[in-house]
Amino acid sequence: MPCIMSDWGLHGLLSPLLPDTSSWRPRPEPTIAVLGSLALLFICSCYRVGSGQAAPASHQPGAPTEERCPRRALQSDAVNQRLYRSLRDYAKRYSWSGMNRLHKGIRDQAHYQLGERPAIQKPSTFYLPDLPSAPYFPRESQRHDVEILELSYAAILREFESIAWDFAPGTPIPRGWTANATPGWHSYYLYRQGECMAQNCRSCPWTYRALSALRTFVSANRFGNACFSVLQPGTVLPGTYGPTNTRVRCHLGLKVPPTCELVVGGEPQCWSEGYCLLVDDSFLHTTAHNGSASDGPRVIFIADLWHPNVAGPERQALDYIFAPGR
Repeated sequence: MPCIMSDWGLHGLLSPLLPDTSSWRPRPEPTIAVLGSLALLFICSCYRVGSGQAAPASHQPGAPTEERCPRRALQSDAVNQRLYRSLRDYAKRYSWSGMNRLHKGIRDQAHYQLGERPAIQKPSTFYLPDLPSAPYFPRESQRHDVEILELSYAAILREFESIAWDFAPGTPIPRGWTANATPGWHSYYLYRQGECMAQNCRSCPWTYRALSALRTFVSANRFGNACFSVLQPGTVLPGTYGPTNTRVRCHLGLKVPPTCELVVGGEPQCWSEGYCLLVDDSFLHTTAHNGSASDGPRVIFIADLWHPNVAGPERQALDYIFAPGR
């Protein structure tokens, strides 16, 4: 019985199918051929891997490393790719020093802008992270420029009156004025999206001089504007968001009827004639002139200033990235 059971083992079952190996001895030639083939395959594999990788570029001090710079996140968004290329071009010309916050903002724009979700602050074009945010800023944050504009109040008002017209519906719009999307709202630009309106500046020389004396006026990128803004009685500007949180809009009151109101981030305010109001328009904001025709239009002068916490290198990079026409 034990002999029978041993025949049912694995060797017993397979032995009729296997060749007799008792006389087999290893020969050196096949072994050498196999080892040579494996060595050749290894060399070919190394060559392919090496030829498919570019030599590592020199790393500039302060430049975001590949670990902190996931470019894959930018590939799905053409706008962010363009912004990243502009930032990279700027850094190549100058330096990566001080660009970490800008890089973070470009990388995560989709997150900061929150898509279609409602939010109290949601700039439509570019959000710079880690900036102190508030719907209104104190005068002290831009004291020098506020004082320049307030001291120029009389001259700016006088120049507005020299270019003003009756603003009645159906009246031909004089040269230099712009009719905005909402009826009853008109603007006269000295700077528009970073470009100087030379003819309008020549028509308002004192106002242009006041602008030239400002230390933080945004004059070289698409976020920078300076204009007279006129709102007719009964006009309401619906809630909207400005393009960026890197600027603060300075409103100098020129003619302000008592029935006008500005609401930024849910906080209502009103202008005062001869005084400046500093607004972060990346917050949801609405404007209304609830007066009658006898009250006349609301007139303010607007100048876009840098947010006080945007550093000098960041301002230069933003001027490069958002240069007019780029």
